[in-house]
Amino acid sequence: MKTFLTFIAFITIAGYSQAQDFTKAMATAKTSYNAGKLEETHFALQQAMQEVDLVVGQEVLKLLPTKMDAMEIVAKDDNVTSNIGYVGATIHRAYAQKDAKKADISIISNSPLVAMTNSILNTPMLGGMMSDGKSKTVKVQGYKARLEKQAGSTADKNDYELLIPLGSAMITFKVDDCTDTEILGFADTIPLQKIAKLIE
Repeated sequence: MKTFLTFIAFITIAGYSQAQDFTKAMATAKTSYNAGKLEETHFALQQAMQEVDLVVGQEVLKLLPTKMDAMEIVAKDDNVTSNIGYVGATIHRAYAQKDAKKADISIISNSPLVAMTNSILNTPMLGGMMSDGKSKTVKVQGYKARLEKQAGSTADKNDYELLIPLGSAMITFKVDDCTDTEILGFADTIPLQKIAKLIE
């Protein structure tokens, strides 16, 4: 009950229209449940949870850095959407430096990729079999992650993708034309512990 009341307070503070949608969905769920309409109850509860996920996603966006070195936030690309067919949300933010580096963060809560990535990170033999010399296991703020090197814009430049499982969420962080040291430095500016507290 305490958790339920916390959700209601959180949504009310985060946004009036979302609070209305949440309250309406919960009222529908209660009415449907009392009438014995379990399928309608289930659907209404899913709607309420989607509202919670969207609010949590907006709070996560507020935690992400607004700048990474010379890369500025691309505000028009900030986005939070509900995951279709799953409970959870996808949170997206992009960064860019004029005519130079670009970076992209996507956080998918309840991602189906978490189990597979954790298997690779936590099973040395499996991780070795999946290695092609372009990927390696690293640690970011104490969290195990998978760093993958990809072809960049020229022969001497590389793009990197960092996969960080965070509970049941997957953070995918991509940076164009950089080094492995640079992407890990940028990743250290992402407040992973604070994000984990919100999305777990």
